Amino acid sequence: MSGIWIQTGENNVYYSTARDAARFGLLLLNKGKWDDVEVLSDQDYFTAMTNTSQYINLSYGYLTWLNGKESVILPGVTIPVNYTIAPAAPADLYAAMGKNGQFIDVVPSANLVVVRMGEAANDALVPVQLHFTMWEKIAAAIPFN
Repeated sequence: MSGIWIQTGENNVYYSTARDAARFGLLLLNKGKWDDVEVLSDQDYFTAMTNTSQYINLSYGYLTWLNGKESVILPGVTIPVNYTIAPAAPADLYAAMGKNGQFIDVVPSANLVVVRMGEAANDALVPVQLHFTMWEKIAAAIPFN
């Protein structure tokens, strides 16, 4: 993968290409393996990354957002709300959600990686409504059952 970290205000943002983002998603989909090479050998870390990592926010693993949990604390909010990060998506989705509406969504049950690059629809650090709408459109096109 290629890319660069750039400090933008208070955030350090990683800039790369859509192809590199998709490759990272495939690496996650394959539980840290690329072909037969084990890139991420610590499977305990991978498990913590794809499951609730703490009990303040059930929808958060190590560096990923988790779908299908009973509640979520969204960025900028201090209390949990009773819905998931992508109600129209399969429950096993986990996502690397970045600045400006960039997402790498991994759905193991569908053997699927979805990458969304580009500018955010609003000024939110993580534009949640954009993610909801994106998955409504995907779910209308792809039957997940």
